[in-house]
Amino acid sequence: MGTKIGCREGDCGACTVLVGSVKNQELRYQSMTSCLMPLANAQGKHIVTIEGINLENELNPIQQAMAEEGATQCGFCTPGFVVSLAGYCLNGDPSKEHAIAAIDGNICRCTGYKSILRAGEKITGLLEENKNGDPIKFVTGKKILPAYFTSIKRRLETLNSHAGFTIHDSGFTIRDSRLTTVGGGTDLYVQKHEEMVHAENQYLFDEPVMKQIVQEDDRCVMGGNVTVTDLLDSSLINKIFPDFRKYAKLVSSTPIRNMATIAGNFVNASPIGDFSIFFLALDANIDLTPFPSAKEGSKRALPLRKLYKGYKQLDKQPNEIVESIWFRIPPSDHYFNFEKVSKRTHLDIASVNTAIYLELRGKEIVQARISAGGVAPIPLFMEKTSAFLKGKKISDSLVMETVEVARAEITPISDARGSKEYKTFLLGQLIRAHFGEMRNKK
Repeated sequence: MGTKIGCREGDCGACTVLVGSVKNQELRYQSMTSCLMPLANAQGKHIVTIEGINLENELNPIQQAMAEEGATQCGFCTPGFVVSLAGYCLNGDPSKEHAIAAIDGNICRCTGYKSILRAGEKITGLLEENKNGDPIKFVTGKKILPAYFTSIKRRLETLNSHAGFTIHDSGFTIRDSRLTTVGGGTDLYVQKHEEMVHAENQYLFDEPVMKQIVQEDDRCVMGGNVTVTDLLDSSLINKIFPDFRKYAKLVSSTPIRNMATIAGNFVNASPIGDFSIFFLALDANIDLTPFPSAKEGSKRALPLRKLYKGYKQLDKQPNEIVESIWFRIPPSDHYFNFEKVSKRTHLDIASVNTAIYLELRGKEIVQARISAGGVAPIPLFMEKTSAFLKGKKISDSLVMETVEVARAEITPISDARGSKEYKTFLLGQLIRAHFGEMRNKK
């Protein structure tokens, strides 16, 4: 019973809830860690705790499968696992892989995971009976989840159309310069938990103008509040980066990907921020806007590589927000890759991460950009290494030379993620991996 307070950092998944919202006339549920979710971000949505998926006087099939497979011991993590698996049931597309992905933000410290995975496989077997039908109608009809879920779409639409509950109009709707602006808050609420809980903030997570991903001429333009999941769902992003799902799987976990914003990743200024590294290699730009009152001509564009001035130091005023992010859509003859090494596959930050972008003419490198994290005080755009690659022809000897140039450009330090020697070695290995992946794709 009950949503648990665990790590308060979005790591353990004990406090997982489902968040239902209507987008494009479709009701969709996402798992989120309630310990990091501001109450304001629940406005106009359906919040489902473990109590919200219980059937009356009986276990639902998810709970029954967990019990039959011995998938619980102390029970502390169990509500989070059950809620995550309920979200999997509500979103359709059943498969063993998707069942595993649904619980990649949940940690169990007692039973090991095989019994939990067996429970997930049992649930998948039940869902496979639904042949491309409405997943909500199916799971309620089969008494996998309570019948009230069929009424939620209508109730949310009624709630959000009520004059007193209109969430947002076009543009920014909350304007108070005394308040701190908050998007996803997944790192802010870790760093300043007590302060943020009692502070008066203004919340921009659901501002429509900051949630778009569109093509404008030869540019891909994204709002600052776009989440990792928004990128995963974008046909444009997946067209530009066919391997994006593989890259995103290396970043945190499903609940955090549902909450964390790309702009937040940038301004957090972590030297190992995954998407800071990703977009540095794309030579991305950001549009900074004074908030809440933007005068004519006050918006400024800044290359992402110029944002970082030193450790946790930004070329950004306290009242500026990242309103949008954009980059040039690559030509057809290009190569992009992202690599990351961390102690765990999920729910972990990188020891070293790196991205590479090459424009090619046959084997000749016409344009090159490479970035790396964990090897400097800032997310590092590697200017010298990028310049070295430009105009060269790809060969085994070039790869070895690039590793040496890169090693000379970085300044790693020893910390909990590894010694400076290890990080130096690791970057070299990941650069080799960049070129090895390119060879595999040819």
